[in-house]
Amino acid sequence: MSIDRSKFKHRGPTVLRGAQMDRSTTDQRLLDSRGPSDWVHTDPWRVLRIQAEFVEGFGALAELGPAIAVFGSARTKPDNPFYDKGVKLGRALTEAGFAVITGGGPGAMEAANRGATEAGGVSVGLGIELPFESGLNQWVDIGINFRYFFARKTMFVKYSQGFIVLPGGLGTLDELFEALTLVQTQKVTSFPVVLIGVDYWSGMLAWLRETVADHGNVSPRDLDLIHLTDDLDEAVAMMVAARAEHGTEPGSGETVDDPQQPE
Repeated sequence: MSIDRSKFKHRGPTVLRGAQMDRSTTDQRLLDSRGPSDWVHTDPWRVLRIQAEFVEGFGALAELGPAIAVFGSARTKPDNPFYDKGVKLGRALTEAGFAVITGGGPGAMEAANRGATEAGGVSVGLGIELPFESGLNQWVDIGINFRYFFARKTMFVKYSQGFIVLPGGLGTLDELFEALTLVQTQKVTSFPVVLIGVDYWSGMLAWLRETVADHGNVSPRDLDLIHLTDDLDEAVAMMVAARAEHGTEPGSGETVDDPQQPE
């Protein structure tokens, strides 16, 4: 029986082909463990793997400087208008002095990475092990493949000064609402969250205001954390304003303490 060598899977930094490919993920195996004593033998090793992912991520991104995370669907095709917007967005962020961080996949992520690379900027991709993962897109200059979602999400939050969200599905919504939750609960310093695509996102925002907020499950003030626009220049300007507010210059990678603030 012949093996299709064109099909492969990333497991962290490891590439698997043919019979070596499996359909489960590292996260799935961690969360599905149910044996009465298997944790004694497997979890200590997993802890080392988790630690290694954090060490690798921190080491690769520590000197990145000001960066913006761009989220969006992996299913966005090159002929989709939002792919073109993603390219233009990546270029505009680069011209404003930011590195661009995406999930490293195809679609809208590829578009933003492409725009950053073509503009001569720093293009980062944080990939994740998935059952049919195709690897990092060709426009990624700094790429890290993660086994665990939570390690990958930490890198997005730690090294991004703002989030710009193109139309996307469940993964994009997960990243969006996690960012909003961290800001709302003051787990991170407040940073701008911008949605690109008025027609696409308006229904969700209306539901949040008219149903979720009306039921008292979210404060209307919390919804002010989200900015909706179709204007890429406006989105980038918000990122630049936030950078100035927090005292970070392009390429510094450090935040300057406000002398008026108490220690």
